[in-house]
Amino acid sequence: QREGTDLHCEMPISFAVAALGGEIEIPTLEGQAKLKIPAETQTGQIFRLRAKGIKALRGGGQGDLMCHVVVETPVKLTEAQKELLRQLEQGTRGNDTHSPRTKSFMDKVRDFFQT
Repeated sequence: QREGTDLHCEMPISFAVAALGGEIEIPTLEGQAKLKIPAETQTGQIFRLRAKGIKALRGGGQGDLMCHVVVETPVKLTEAQKELLRQLEQGTRGNDTHSPRTKSFMDKVRDFFQT
């Protein structure tokens, strides 16, 4: 999508890349660009690639490319993969530090009842 001279794109990344970090290729108007994804990236995070947008008509520079990350949920898992995910879930259950949104929600609830 275009917003002035800036472009916005949605980039799907795997669960493993989102959790562990990695590098993905982003299509731009001039070809491909590499984008480093930090560990613990969440759906909805936006990464800016400077000067990868549209050139201004009257010499005002060039816009940016804004990449909106969407973490994809794996499908068609093998039994071994499902078991690994079950183990991961058991290891993180009850620990809000693994779920940033849940933690912030619980903080809001706690704040509500303390005031």
